[in-house]
Order: sequence, then structure tokens, then C-alpha cells
Amino acid sequence: MGDSAEAITLSVVTTEPVSRQERKQRTRQALLDAALDLVAERGFSGLSLREVAKQAGIVPTAFYRHFASMDELGVALVEESMRTLRTMIRSARTKPAAYNDMIRTSVRILREHVRAHEAHFHFLTRERYGGTGPVRQAIGFELKLFVSELAVDLARFDNLREWVTEDLHLLADLIVTTMLTTVLELLETPSRDDEIVRTAERRLRLIFLGVPNWRSVP
Repeated sequence: MGDSAEAITLSVVTTEPVSRQERKQRTRQALLDAALDLVAERGFSGLSLREVAKQAGIVPTAFYRHFASMDELGVALVEESMRTLRTMIRSARTKPAAYNDMIRTSVRILREHVRAHEAHFHFLTRERYGGTGPVRQAIGFELKLFVSELAVDLARFDNLREWVTEDLHLLADLIVTTMLTTVLELLETPSRDDEIVRTAERRLRLIFLGVPNWRSVP
């Protein structure tokens, strides 16, 4: 009896009431997760507000408390999909190091992130060219942001400090394009992870081999 009473008391003490804001955030996340689950079966443009709401366990009218439209939900899904990847990749470039170290760390982080969030990456790769206008634009914006952040990081390397901004962005764009190719390969052939990672590292090293000989053309 004593143990039972203690357990009940502990439950009462440690269980905190969920605030209205927390409930709202949970419902918003449930809608994002529902859309991500459903989009695995078909393109985002094929989803209806009603079925996303049903999957999330809410009535359709409650959807509008969180998103103004399906396109707005799609844009939020793009932001969620890219946010953690940019954070993780940025952690691999916190301090300037040898190119090989940065390449090796970044590619391995990319592989781990793709494997941990395959649904997000399937969504991004599918919708990048075939999605609705606002979703395609959001993906394009996030990729440009990715390139810009990488260009800033690249400028911290000693032999890139004198490069003009345009050339730094060109180099960053080549790197991001290579990483996107790697993402597609990881999604399409999951049994070849090690081979894909090695190939990605070689591609990036080949890009950096040209760095010492690059001369900006007016």
C-alpha cells in the first residue's frame, strides 16, 4: 500500500500540465509528421488538407490554426528537413582544418543524417523539381542559403581568403551539388553506403585539387 501511494504521489508531483502553447506545437508537429508519412506514397501536390488532418488526428478546420494552406505546410516541411542538416554539416566546419578532414567528416555526417531522416530526403529530392511552386521555391531558397553559409566558411581557409565572393560561391555550389548527388545515390542504393561515401570523398578532393591553380577571370 505504501509503495502504491508513493508511486501515485510521485506521478502527481512529476507530471506537469501541458501548456496551451505546448499543445499547439505538438499538433503542428503532428501535421508535419502526417504529411511526411503520406508524401512517401505520392507527391506532396497529391495530398489533401483533409487527409493530412485525419492522419494527424484533428478535424480539418483545426488545420488552419497552424497553417494557412497546404503550401505553407509544405514550406515548413522543407525548412524542417534542411534545418538539422545545415546544423550538422556546419559542426563539421566549425574550425578550419585540412581539406581532407573537412571532406571526410562532412560526407560521413551527411550519410548518417540521410539514414536517420530518409523520409525528409525523399521528400526534398522528389519535390525539388516536381513539387508545387512555393515548395520548389522554398527548397531552392534553402539550398542557396546552404551555399552562402558554406562560402563564408570556405573564406576562413588561408589559401581562400583572397578569393572574390563570386568564386567562393562557385566553389560552394560545386560542393553542394556533389553532396546532393551523394544524397540521391544513398537513397537509391542503400546497400552501397561505403562505396558511395568513398566516391563522394574522391569527387570533393578532385574539386579541391583545382583550388591552388584557380585564377579569377575579370
